[in-house]
Amino acid sequence: MSERETMEYDIVVVGAGPAGLSFAIRLKQLQPDVSVCVIEKASTIGAQILSGAVIEPQPLDALLPGWRDRPPPICVPAGEDEFWLLSKTGGRKLPVPPGMHNHGNFIVSLGAMCAWLAPQAEALGVDVFPGFAAADTIHNEDGSVAGVRIGDMGVAKDGTHKPGYTEGIDIKAKVTVLAEGARGSLTKQLIKRFKLDRDSDPQGYSIGIKELWQVPTGRVTPGKIVHSFGWPADSHTYGGSFLYHLDQDRIALGYVSGLDYSDPNYQPWEAFQQWKNHPMMKSLLDGGSILSAGARAIVTGGYQSLPKTEMPGALLIGDTAGLLNVPKIKGTHQAIRSGMLAAEHLVANELKSAGFDAKLRGSEVMAELKKVRNIKPAFKKGLWFGMLNAAWETITGGGSPWTLKNKADWSSLHKLGAQEEPKRDYVQRTLAPRDRLAGVYFAATEHDEDQPIHLHVADTSVCVTQCAEEYGNPCTRFCPANVYEIVDDEAGKRLQINAANCVHCKTCDIKDPYQIINWVTPEGGSGPNYQNL
Repeated sequence: MSERETMEYDIVVVGAGPAGLSFAIRLKQLQPDVSVCVIEKASTIGAQILSGAVIEPQPLDALLPGWRDRPPPICVPAGEDEFWLLSKTGGRKLPVPPGMHNHGNFIVSLGAMCAWLAPQAEALGVDVFPGFAAADTIHNEDGSVAGVRIGDMGVAKDGTHKPGYTEGIDIKAKVTVLAEGARGSLTKQLIKRFKLDRDSDPQGYSIGIKELWQVPTGRVTPGKIVHSFGWPADSHTYGGSFLYHLDQDRIALGYVSGLDYSDPNYQPWEAFQQWKNHPMMKSLLDGGSILSAGARAIVTGGYQSLPKTEMPGALLIGDTAGLLNVPKIKGTHQAIRSGMLAAEHLVANELKSAGFDAKLRGSEVMAELKKVRNIKPAFKKGLWFGMLNAAWETITGGGSPWTLKNKADWSSLHKLGAQEEPKRDYVQRTLAPRDRLAGVYFAATEHDEDQPIHLHVADTSVCVTQCAEEYGNPCTRFCPANVYEIVDDEAGKRLQINAANCVHCKTCDIKDPYQIINWVTPEGGSGPNYQNL
């Protein structure tokens, strides 16, 4: 066999999100002669970035002091905040929690912001390569991380090589920086290999489903920020919405469902559609149209779920490390901070990863997470206990002498009939999209149908026997893109994986109760092509 082609850099960054790009920019600001490349699996930078997103600007001020003079294409100063408890037909306006006061913040499209950051990294000499999926890590003889292997291009579904086959190259580096976002596929492997989670709780996640709407003139108040909880979630399901008024008669809106939900029949996508048809939302959206839609896992474990963020030859930053602040519903400022901190650490330590974990834990990034560590776990005991506890933790600044534990999201699912199912008090839906397949259309997701399926199910016989019996195949309900289907035809009952629908949210990898689904990277450039999400 021929040797793979190799490229060598001082640093390789996996993922062109806010953490990876901020890291690369800061590193080149401090040490211009260091060679850095950023690889990104999406077809273009920002095409697979999805977030609310309201950002705290201070870390961006520190990274790029003049950015406000030439802001990203969608950047609306935050205006009034509202916080609602919804019932099926109405709601009650509540005082805005302290962490959700957004005065001084900005509403952005995080995808558009990353597309705006990338050329600024390139101007400093960073090589940014979209359309290249890091399929594996490579290692030195002593086991330390030596870089990444780019996935082969032009492989057919049956594993044979198509006419345009190109072998993926190896990118070798002194340090590999993983900035893959929530539930990174390489990060997952490395956490296992180096036992990075030995001293931490299991990581926790939510799924965020988002749409960008164009609405009739006169309905939008640019900068207005509305959050809600309550209906359509029952009191034992962690869920809530965001609604951000942008410019040009556009509204960004979405619904977040905690993946620690227990009811196997719960459908995060349906909960979002129900919320959109609430009288308050419907009057805003009626007559409007969807511009773009998608879904992404959100990392919510916080302080107690933070794995060790360094290993020989590699670092974890941003959401792949788990740095999102749940009560604020914000992670971008933490991603940028951690990226800058990693760059500063490597420059001070002659490009060696050792010592970064201690530096991160001693920084304001961790101080912020420690203060709010008990807020999300308390909601496992129900909505009202969670609200009371959140008030207490806020008053004391997280000063409680205890730290509540997190358990793995997949383990929270009850078997069918094991508990009384909550009554789903749903309304008739009239707003688009009609179903999940229509939603996939708005994600502009593209996968070559003739490529290996990137959703590996270790034992599909479990699906039609044990899982059907115990949980009723929850993958057919928690996936927002209709990837998993149980079909019954002349060949019998079987799992069908519609991999071309996948929007790369990673929910299946997280929530599958048997942990037999492994999400791996498809061919570079495949997947959603989000516009301004």
